[in-house]
Amino acid sequence: MYMKQDITHISEQFEFKPFVENESAATSYESFVVCGMGGSHLSAGLMKIYNPELNIYIHRDYGLPTISKERFSKSLFVASSYSGNTEEVIDFANEACKAGYALAIISTGGALIEFAKEHSLPFILMPKTGAQPRNALGFSFVSLAKFIGGDKAVGEIQELAQKLQPGEIENQGKRLAASLKNKVPIIYSSRANQALAYSWKIKFNETTKIPAFHNIFPELNHNEMTGFDFISSTKDLSAKFHFIFLKDTHDHPKVLARMDVLKGQYEDRGFLVEVVDMVGQNKFEKIYNTIALADWTVYALAEKYGTDPEQVPMIEEFKKLIS
Repeated sequence: MYMKQDITHISEQFEFKPFVENESAATSYESFVVCGMGGSHLSAGLMKIYNPELNIYIHRDYGLPTISKERFSKSLFVASSYSGNTEEVIDFANEACKAGYALAIISTGGALIEFAKEHSLPFILMPKTGAQPRNALGFSFVSLAKFIGGDKAVGEIQELAQKLQPGEIENQGKRLAASLKNKVPIIYSSRANQALAYSWKIKFNETTKIPAFHNIFPELNHNEMTGFDFISSTKDLSAKFHFIFLKDTHDHPKVLARMDVLKGQYEDRGFLVEVVDMVGQNKFEKIYNTIALADWTVYALAEKYGTDPEQVPMIEEFKKLIS
């Protein structure tokens, strides 16, 4: 029930006005290194969709990227963890601080905020609403934009508070969920929109508790698609897959052509293919309309399976086992 409210009211997250505590003098950065796990790094990928020219390195591991220190001498390192207690991100922050890199923190609290206060680091404290990280992308997106995109990007993002109407696509999500029952989703997109395909994938994993996968054009045309050119002895291996193509009219024309051709090839082989047209008056609207559709789809599918859309017990179990 709470997740449904989070989806319905996602627009309100864009009203958030991020305030930077311990803000230092204005500094110009040539690049950005963003560390986050799960839903906490998605905003960095979405920022790349908004502005492909941004030099953003996304780190999803312990420690620091294994690249020369000189390359990152004019970079801002950003540690992003919704809970503030993600151990990989805390390790990243510690190592970045030891190395003397410029470091900023984004979180709702926890150890990361205490670390920021202890070391007088700039940080943004996001609202703690109880939403799952994957459903708090509005807060994290606005916050990251404050550090990376500046006030102009923040202003454009905040306009989504009046423009987005997620309730209007709930039924579309329900229809898509109905076609996905008893299927394994595979989400395809252009390379430019890879962060969106990945977002769909993890929402199926975490909200619906089912396997899901993603890949990108044109790379998948050189390898993955041949795995579905089955013969009688391998047909059963492919029977459960359902494909979702995220299609943006601004994708490269040859990528759009590849989508059309592959859709026909898959359908000729008996696969279900759903094309999701990314709609909106600008990039931000396209991004979040597509994410809202994903949210409605995975939520409706969770209801069909009778799974808890909120909690992720296997992840919590895993955290206890490695502690």
